[in-house]
Amino acid sequence: LFTVMFSYLLFLGLYTPPSLSDSPPLQDMCPMAPQDERKLFMNGYLCKHPSTILASDFKTLLLNHAGKLDNMVRSSANIVTAAEFPGLNTLGMSMARTDIDSYGIVLPHSHPRASEMMFVHDGSVLAGFFDTTGKLFQKRLCEGDVFIFPRGLVHFIMNYGLRLATTFSVLNSQNPGVVGITHAMFAPDSDVAEGLVARMMKFREMEISDNKTTDFSWTS
Repeated sequence: LFTVMFSYLLFLGLYTPPSLSDSPPLQDMCPMAPQDERKLFMNGYLCKHPSTILASDFKTLLLNHAGKLDNMVRSSANIVTAAEFPGLNTLGMSMARTDIDSYGIVLPHSHPRASEMMFVHDGSVLAGFFDTTGKLFQKRLCEGDVFIFPRGLVHFIMNYGLRLATTFSVLNSQNPGVVGITHAMFAPDSDVAEGLVARMMKFREMEISDNKTTDFSWTS
């Protein structure tokens, strides 16, 4: 009887339709509130009444202009989520614009709740990510190229040309989250951050063929 029951439970676990599983969280964490403190808190945002929905809810100008580049890394990244763009709510996506000046860089970071598909609009960039074994996957990209950063993996972008580079991205979560590896532990203008920028600039000199990856040491 035990064997039959175990087999039945295993079958249910393997063949339960995905629609019956929990949806991915849209917050970093969500502990259960004590019963006397429970109030309405959505995993996302409440919807507008259908009679009040307008075409303007699905248009945004938030990615029209480049961000400020007068900083240590000479870059700017602007992520637009459902919090800023109402039409994205419940659609499971967000968007981003990244501008990188010559010799600028977007420091290593990750999105814990989303994969990212990046399109190079202007200029040329070097984009890469690290898998969970520390192996580096990087490519030089030109205008019109597309590159994928898998969900949760640490990735970076740097300008590979002599003029401003601009990329646009789509992420498959309306709240992808950003974990900045350097900024999480050190001040943006600290010696550690400056050292990391200098170290990563060596990536520009690395030659990796189309079908190969490489192991990269952060300490040597």
